[in-house]
Amino acid sequence: MVELFEQQLKNEDRHSSKEIQYKNNIFHGVKSMDLLETGWQIITLERLFKNLNGQSLSVSIWKISDVKERLRFLVNQVERYTGIRNFGIYLAKLFTLDAFFLNEDRHMHNIAILMNEIGEYKLCPIFDHGASLLSDTKLDNPMEADVFSLIPEVHGKSISRDFDEQLFAAEELYGDTIHFSFNRKDIDKIVDEANSYTSAERERVRTILYHQMRKYAYLFK
Repeated sequence: MVELFEQQLKNEDRHSSKEIQYKNNIFHGVKSMDLLETGWQIITLERLFKNLNGQSLSVSIWKISDVKERLRFLVNQVERYTGIRNFGIYLAKLFTLDAFFLNEDRHMHNIAILMNEIGEYKLCPIFDHGASLLSDTKLDNPMEADVFSLIPEVHGKSISRDFDEQLFAAEELYGDTIHFSFNRKDIDKIVDEANSYTSAERERVRTILYHQMRKYAYLFK
């Protein structure tokens, strides 16, 4: 998967800013092109696990006390059921993106594989970053709050509540597998052009990303 900002800069026609209605609320968001090929469908890991053995994957994972063992269990189950190889590398990439962009909604319904009509499986494009960058400004992350007090309160939902704990476990088991090459000028370009958002919202996103660049400096080329 091409890194989020680099992909947007190189393929701007694939994404477009949209107003999205959810129930009675209107949200600003981004609509991406349909990445599904003909004959393929998305199967979430939770659905896959439930269909094959009748149990909840999330419940099974959180019964395991050690984070690295949770990750091994998850990777082994997916590879055993689907025949996909190197799923741990895929998760390491996903956990890198989630840690950097503070995606707090990566539960087992937001990790998936693809299945075609004859039961073959392959990796799924990483999707659903809507809960990133402290985007819930109505409830959990109000605009008037201090950004640097909010960031530590954002938690993961995959194999640990701590983004760094699950990222470092994935890197230790499966390698340091993704790096970014965008810089502050690239961030400024995208943020400044996001005219559907208020100046305060844009500045907060800029602040968050600058902070994350400093924290995860080792991920940059």
